[in-house]
Amino acid sequence: MSSTTEPTGRREQPAPAGTAPAGRSRQGVRALLVRLHFYAGVFVAPFLLVAALTGLAYTFTPQLDQALYGDRLRVEEVGERVLPLSEQVAAARAAHPEGTLASVVTPAGPEDTTRVVLSVPELGEKQRTVFVDPYTAEVQGELTTWFGSTPATTWLDDLHRNLHLGEFGRLYSEVAASWLWVVVAGGLLLWTGRSRGQRAPSARGVLLPDLRARGVRRTRGLHAATGVWLALGLLFLSATGLTWSQYAGERFGRVLDATRGHAPQLDTLLPGAEPAAEEAGDAHAGHGGHGTRTEAPPVDPASFDTALAVAREAGLGGTVTVTPAADATSAWVVAQSDNVWPVHYDRVAVDPVEGEVTATVRWADHPVPAKLTRLGVQGHMGVLFGVANQIVLALVAAGLVAVVLWGYRMWWQRRPVREDRTALAGRAPARGAWRGVPLPLLFVGVPAVAALGWALPVLGVTLAAFLAVDAAVGLVRRTRGA
Repeated sequence: MSSTTEPTGRREQPAPAGTAPAGRSRQGVRALLVRLHFYAGVFVAPFLLVAALTGLAYTFTPQLDQALYGDRLRVEEVGERVLPLSEQVAAARAAHPEGTLASVVTPAGPEDTTRVVLSVPELGEKQRTVFVDPYTAEVQGELTTWFGSTPATTWLDDLHRNLHLGEFGRLYSEVAASWLWVVVAGGLLLWTGRSRGQRAPSARGVLLPDLRARGVRRTRGLHAATGVWLALGLLFLSATGLTWSQYAGERFGRVLDATRGHAPQLDTLLPGAEPAAEEAGDAHAGHGGHGTRTEAPPVDPASFDTALAVAREAGLGGTVTVTPAADATSAWVVAQSDNVWPVHYDRVAVDPVEGEVTATVRWADHPVPAKLTRLGVQGHMGVLFGVANQIVLALVAAGLVAVVLWGYRMWWQRRPVREDRTALAGRAPARGAWRGVPLPLLFVGVPAVAALGWALPVLGVTLAAFLAVDAAVGLVRRTRGA
């Protein structure tokens, strides 16, 4: 979203964008922004393009799931009475006795099936989900799922997160998320600011491109104005994507630890059970201070009915996930999983033998950082507002693709054209723009960038690598010139 002045004629010779000013002034800051925005756009835009295209595909996974697996996800006919969970679980286990019962997810709507999730050793971290008609207890099929996601959704999720390249592939998405906000913020400053001798742009000039312009000026207007409209959505995707990234996500977790911003743990220790000495003081233990683990007793399907009834009495409505006890000293867990706004994420620990709630964590009990993190992730995945969330994400992803392509088109349009030859692309902004930045800004900016590089390690490493290569290129050119 650069706003440097460009010639409109094909045969004119454009000056290098962002030429470093002779003195230290605001124009030096602008020249530095032009250079940063240019190189970030050239080298990071491919990562952004892939992230936008894969994210756009992931946006439509609910509809894709219905098209591919509708015979398992939906019932053939909505009945008048829902059968007890115990009957549905028994039917699922009769058809699939392998593995152990991991959880049961109640239907999200009257036309949806119940999901009985089995832990099968040979599937590793994935599960086998059996789909049962809640009105007839008829098993409609099974799928290999990953945290509740169908095979198609899992494949697209891996494509978006790591391009099916494992942990190494996650670097691509973290590069995109780390630099996206830098590109957006720099473009906004360049487009809404003014160059030397220019008037401040009007609101109309900022929000709408000048379609009467031609050549690079028209492309720049489309690129920048579209970026303004997308700015909030892109900044949201950048921030939420970083929260569960590999390196920046780890830094974010440290901040939550320091500020006690994590979601509260549900204590699943049964009354009267003794906590293990090594876990009693661990606030982040898997069972919130849980006793010495013993083998879990066989799951009685009737306990699902008891746990669900107790949770309903405690106020948990809508879709819930019922998880059996992990061992003999643990309670069952019933958790709401209603992602459509207003969300419902209450959780209760239930003793099915006594038929009572032993612990409760309400959504209202979550600290603000934990709430924002959870809602941000759900919004990033397109499940927070249902179809409306999907539409917004699709528009932002498609808009980002257009902005990237317009950016490359500008680079091509700015190429020097002479009578004898034509360059392949436009000239890069002049080196040394930092010399025009006022000293107070440098004294504040350098430590700020260093701190930012610690918080976002991938951004810091890639920026340092670019500076090193840029310095080396400059040294080689000066040596050749001498």
